[in-house]
Amino acid sequence: MVPHLVTALNGPLFELEKKILNATPAIERWFRMEWQEHTPPFYCSVDLRNAGFKLAPVDTNLFPGGFNNLSLDMLPLSVQAAMAAIDKYCPEARNLLLIPEGHTRNGHYLENVVRLMQIFRQTGLNVRLGSWSPEITEPTPIALPDGNMLVLEPIVRSANGRRAGLKDFDPCTILLNNDMSAGLPAILENLHEQSVLPPLHAGWAVRRKSNHFAAYDEVAKKFGKLIDVDPWMLNPYFGKCGEINFMDHSGEECLASNVDVLLAKIRKKYKEYGIKEKPFVVVKADAGTYGMGIMTVKDASEIKDLNRKQRNKMAVIKDGQEVHDVILQEGVHTFERVNDAVAEPVVYMIDRYVVGGFYRVNEERDIDQNLNAPGSHFVPLAFAQQHSMPDINAKPGTAAPNRFYMYGVVARLALLAASLEMERTDPNPEVY
Repeated sequence: MVPHLVTALNGPLFELEKKILNATPAIERWFRMEWQEHTPPFYCSVDLRNAGFKLAPVDTNLFPGGFNNLSLDMLPLSVQAAMAAIDKYCPEARNLLLIPEGHTRNGHYLENVVRLMQIFRQTGLNVRLGSWSPEITEPTPIALPDGNMLVLEPIVRSANGRRAGLKDFDPCTILLNNDMSAGLPAILENLHEQSVLPPLHAGWAVRRKSNHFAAYDEVAKKFGKLIDVDPWMLNPYFGKCGEINFMDHSGEECLASNVDVLLAKIRKKYKEYGIKEKPFVVVKADAGTYGMGIMTVKDASEIKDLNRKQRNKMAVIKDGQEVHDVILQEGVHTFERVNDAVAEPVVYMIDRYVVGGFYRVNEERDIDQNLNAPGSHFVPLAFAQQHSMPDINAKPGTAAPNRFYMYGVVARLALLAASLEMERTDPNPEVY
């Protein structure tokens, strides 16, 4: 099951690949210099789309939940990166409290939790699972698909109220694998001498995708200047609209007009590069994940013609949160395929290191649709050949390590943008 491109990869992406490969020493030095100025998120996954004429991130997740989909060959690299990440915050760490999502009936997600526990235990940490859910009042066993058990325990504050942990477990670091869509947990606020990673303001109760892509726009421009390419080849145009209510139709005029503006910008670029594909815009909730609250639009008139089912789909996302702010993003086609099914690469990082990835594959979706939907499955990316070792002598488009190196570069650009985003939205900026 070898992923391959079915489009005739010519022109822009070949040029982009060549420029990235030729500039590898300068790129790696540039990243090193940036990481001296900025702290990368603790971990991160980035959804990429490869249109043949463009390679760009379309989503950046600061609470990645698919570590179980990575190749086992990448486990040693994950452990090494995790050690580097932990050392930044608590070099003397012994205990790590991992807080997972609440959907403990999802077997695939639980396998992700098991993999995360495996990674951090191999760094030498004691790892236990905690929950702020009012339903968890005592140690609660959770059955795994393979018949083993996890134990979820209630989080408590210390006697002096300065720390959070478990009844008999005082962690140096609290690692969130819960994106806080439903709100920030009060029990983790105002802690002292204890790291909560990612920070609370990374949660979807606070975070906005438009802030991330504004930061990414800056990063892409700097990087484009570094390697002398049009930043658009790495960067989806975007806009935003607030005060939307899909159920009572309010805000539709704003949304439709912004879709028109964005489509016009995309058409101009397509004309510049002789691209024959049909432009489209993806409208999605400005906060949230799990592929919810997303639709593809090819004409502004489609906004006003949404049926009730489509409106219901757009109006509410994870944990029943209503959608009032949306981001409009340039749609990026994906011409990657696995066994004739449409696919998109997802790259995983811990600290500043690429630790693996996979193709999200969906036989029921087309090249201009969201693949994070029912019917998707995952195929590990061949990052086993280190992403930092491209073959500069290979012809563009022919060597898998080169393709994966490109993925790693663009994913790290999104990682850097997330770092800037977190700095700028931090309610306590003095920590930086």
